[in-house]
Amino acid sequence: MTLLQKNKFLSYQWIYQYTLVIAGTFIMAAGFVFFIDPHGIVPGGVYGVGIIINNLTQGMFPNGPFAINELTDTGFWHECLKYVNEMFIKYKGGIPIGFTGLLINIPLTILGIKVLGSKFGIKTVIGFILCTIFIDSLTAWWGLTPLVEDVLLSCVFGGILIGFGLALVFKARATTAGSDIIAMIIEKYTRISLGKLMIYVDSTIVLCSLIVDIDWQIPLYSWIVIYITGKAIDMTLQGSNVEKAILIISDQYELIRSMISNDLKRGGTFIQGQGIYNKAPKNMIFVVLNRRELSFLEDYIHRVDPAAFFTVMETNETIGKGFKSLKEKVEVAN
Repeated sequence: MTLLQKNKFLSYQWIYQYTLVIAGTFIMAAGFVFFIDPHGIVPGGVYGVGIIINNLTQGMFPNGPFAINELTDTGFWHECLKYVNEMFIKYKGGIPIGFTGLLINIPLTILGIKVLGSKFGIKTVIGFILCTIFIDSLTAWWGLTPLVEDVLLSCVFGGILIGFGLALVFKARATTAGSDIIAMIIEKYTRISLGKLMIYVDSTIVLCSLIVDIDWQIPLYSWIVIYITGKAIDMTLQGSNVEKAILIISDQYELIRSMISNDLKRGGTFIQGQGIYNKAPKNMIFVVLNRRELSFLEDYIHRVDPAAFFTVMETNETIGKGFKSLKEKVEVAN
């Protein structure tokens, strides 16, 4: 697939992207282990399914799934089985969350490749494997004890960490597989948009938490986590932008143009328009400024034309001369 670019082994881009995958999956795992898992919150995705299954199976393996004879069993495999048993014990005798996620992600990824083609690179496979390792390893060390007892506070910080970690993985042109593959497969055979499908899939998983306990607090808290996670992803990928897009309609457009060009040292664009009521020709100015420059412009327009029509719009990202360089962004990403 042409969209999947391969970076040279051990090149700067290769090291940068795999560092993002490792850091992102670790931060994401920390959000789950310290804030989300201990409260039984189900924030969608395969790890949300893992939380549900863990809650349903707690107490099933109180001493772990393997019988170990401390006197006769020795060696590497003995230590591995002992570690697995300790992990189950930390999960209160239930099936580990990360392990469940791995078991779901492997067939999902294979199905995704078969149905959608090779849209999932090796970084995606490494991403969900690392996420599994980090979630279960951190839980084996920390246990199912919340860092803070306040559930709402845990939702906020858990959502921020999960969203930030996911965004770092996305920056590396990878994913952690999971429910987005299900959504993409459904999208292929329906006319429903991918964004809506992801909400539907995650919301279905959230509602499945009622199987564990008929308590509507859990789904409501879970939707808070999903919302905060989405906002954290957007802010990380797009940045906390301070630029504003401004559209100005004024009879004093020449004075305003001169102020923007000479005083603020910014460029802009004239847009030819026509009034709806009297069909009179209008010269509109489109310009992007930061918050400080905007305050100067507003004050100037108020003085030269108090009747001007002035619209200020939020911008997700501004790329071009005087702002972020598209060349630098693409080079870093690739």
